[in-house]
Amino acid sequence: MTNATQTNRNEQMYGFANIDAYIASVKDSVTYKFTGGNMIVAGLMSDAQEQMAHGDTEGARKTLNIAKTIMFEIMDGNLVGTVERK
Repeated sequence: MTNATQTNRNEQMYGFANIDAYIASVKDSVTYKFTGGNMIVAGLMSDAQEQMAHGDTEGARKTLNIAKTIMFEIMDGNLVGTVERK
């Protein structure tokens, strides 16, 4: 559960209120299940590049904050970085 202060902070940092719900959706994604969180981070970084190319620096900033949060989740062991290919 997030309080008003956390919700406001999340909206300023990420562009939405609930980063935990976003992380949960990442865990459910096909990309994460087949390749891992590193590919999610790479995709977000590519999205940020596109946003910058179109002059949306604020959107790019928020997208990069999401990418960093996913990266920190990988570093903390809460998400898998790379899924081993069989």
